[in-house]
Amino acid sequence: MDILWAENNPLTAREVGKLIADRDLAPTTVMTVLDRLTRKGFLRRTRDGRAWRYQPAESRDSYIAELMLEALDMTGDRSAALTRFAKAVSGDEAEILRKALQELEEE
Repeated sequence: MDILWAENNPLTAREVGKLIADRDLAPTTVMTVLDRLTRKGFLRRTRDGRAWRYQPAESRDSYIAELMLEALDMTGDRSAALTRFAKAVSGDEAEILRKALQELEEE
């Protein structure tokens, strides 16, 4: 996913395989993983001749935000979890949260 998020254009399995520098993976392994990620909804693919081109279905930020919401759903006390989270972020991060909440209120 990191490779596909870093690219601005959809990539073939062969292109993804070439960009995985630290592993010597068989092309079929890369294709299998990309196919599974597509079936799970993490990737979209389009036909390009005989090959498929893959791209993320969502941005990294959207994916991480969804993970955060799923984690929040697992708590029995959302208010306590949000409060603990707010106390754990840095001052700069807290300011970003304040601005985002203010923008939501103004909408």
